[in-house]
Amino acid sequence: MAAIIPRSFQRSCRSLLFRTKSSQHGLLLPCIWQQKRWNHRSSVGGGNDYQFGPSSDLQPQPTTQKWGHVQDTAAPGGDQTGGGIRGSGMFHGSPDNGNGEGSGGGGRKPPKEEDKKHKFKGTAWKIFESAATTGASLAILGLAGYTYHKYYKKLVLQKIDHAFREGDPALNLATAGHSESEEPWVMLEAQNRIDNIVNGEEQGHYYLLIGEKGTGKTSMLLAAMHKTKGEACSMMEAHGDPEIFRIRLGKALDFEFHEDYIGSLFSIRGPRDTTALLDIERALNKLEKVALTRRKATGKPLIMIVNSMHLLRSDEDGKDLLDLLQQKAESWAASGLVTMVFNSDDYWVYERLKQNGSRMELISVRDLSKEKAIKALKNFRAKYKHEIVSMDVLERVYELVGGRLAFLNKVAREEDMIAKCKEICEIEKTWLLNKCGLLGTDMDDDVMDQQKFASSAMVLVKHLVDMEKEGAGECGHYDPEIGHELPEVPLYRARQIMTRAEFIQEFDHINIFTIDSKANVRADSVPMQNAFREVCGEPHFAQYLEETLARISNIESLGRTRELTIKANILKTSLQILDLWHGGKYNMTVKGYKGNVEKSVHFGVTRGEKVKEGEDDS
Repeated sequence: MAAIIPRSFQRSCRSLLFRTKSSQHGLLLPCIWQQKRWNHRSSVGGGNDYQFGPSSDLQPQPTTQKWGHVQDTAAPGGDQTGGGIRGSGMFHGSPDNGNGEGSGGGGRKPPKEEDKKHKFKGTAWKIFESAATTGASLAILGLAGYTYHKYYKKLVLQKIDHAFREGDPALNLATAGHSESEEPWVMLEAQNRIDNIVNGEEQGHYYLLIGEKGTGKTSMLLAAMHKTKGEACSMMEAHGDPEIFRIRLGKALDFEFHEDYIGSLFSIRGPRDTTALLDIERALNKLEKVALTRRKATGKPLIMIVNSMHLLRSDEDGKDLLDLLQQKAESWAASGLVTMVFNSDDYWVYERLKQNGSRMELISVRDLSKEKAIKALKNFRAKYKHEIVSMDVLERVYELVGGRLAFLNKVAREEDMIAKCKEICEIEKTWLLNKCGLLGTDMDDDVMDQQKFASSAMVLVKHLVDMEKEGAGECGHYDPEIGHELPEVPLYRARQIMTRAEFIQEFDHINIFTIDSKANVRADSVPMQNAFREVCGEPHFAQYLEETLARISNIESLGRTRELTIKANILKTSLQILDLWHGGKYNMTVKGYKGNVEKSVHFGVTRGEKVKEGEDDS
């Protein structure tokens, strides 16, 4: 039977005394003696590996024990089967062969074939176990990644859809300091049409609002959004930098451009490895998917408003971005998915969109007429200042600042409205002189480019003022019945007057002149026209302008002048001097741009009267 065999007994079992085959050899007594010796040592507790402590508990010793079978010397035939159990490194010996002999293989190594077979089975099982564990881990990881990927794409569409529900960020920001029941203090002519566009009633087109700064374009859009509480509508502010435009578009659509995707944590790249233009394309593609779903559910298109389009730069990046937005607006307008609304102060945006715009509708926003401006100013003053203003004061305010909403709003909030109007006119005059002031004949040639820009503006300013004087009636430049009618010239004619074609776009951008939807050029506002009159009315302005133009012409002439140096040609062989001093002449011909000879020039040298005899003529 199985028992615990101490190492001392195992060593004694391996001795020659215990390897005896039978008891007839006379070696049984030493075996019994050894067994008694082991029992004696076990009783005293000096040789075994397990001892009984004071509490009569079995206490294991640090020595590691081996498991096996105790040799039974009293078994019939005297067979001794030594070995160990599986896992102990000991194998069972062979049983008695009938002659009382046993192999006694306890502690021996198994045969080589069985050892190899055993090792192969163990290795194969470990490989299979590792492969199964790895496959299961990869399967679970792949399933989890695919599930998260599908969940993330669905979440992105849900966030964009939520951005077109009630409560747009731009609307909340604009109405943060106003009550919900507060209405605009003036109603513009295009307000009803803007309301229909934002409500989704007008479909199949995209729209461009164009007009001067301060005419109320953005206010109309916000008022229309306020009526619908921002439902199915979103507004963003444009910017010249495509990266900032991308961020603002993501804010309007509640789209993170996959920068919050957890899969980027397992890659060694930045949050984004593409350009801003490609990100904008991806965001608009996501918007298209949401619009398809909303179209089926509500039957109305989404409204996407891009404000301040004039802030885009007229370079390659800006034009590419504008073309991208127009392509999307064209396709969405044809399918009725999204209605794009662009808002711009500058004419060049319309000029760019007009090239490929087949479904674009233009909405021009101008200043209020005299009747509407006076009525709006009177109502505003009575509602917020509780003051009834006389008609003479209202007429004087309109004469100074016109019907521009931005100016009327500033004036209506001041106690002295006339003083505020004069301050606005002075600010516009200062702006004109700072940007287009003349330097006269004393200017340096290093500032010639800036003076070309300034003199071109002043030439057009003088022309507009002269037109106003010629067309003025008995009442002068202002008609009390009609109101302000600022003089204007066609765009091509303005370029001819300035003799430069590229400056007019910059003048429109800095609000010196404006170009309306009909390509007519005039002063940007009534205060700016007043500044034109004051500048042209200064003493010797015309002469100062002519001197500046003459100085620019002289500097350009110096730049085009080439120095021609004629030297004497001495022929060393004949020692003759072929020079002008010996009656030589030079003939020159001047040809036109078509190659025709316009004139011929001859020049020579006249010798002095007094020449000493024998003097060397050379």
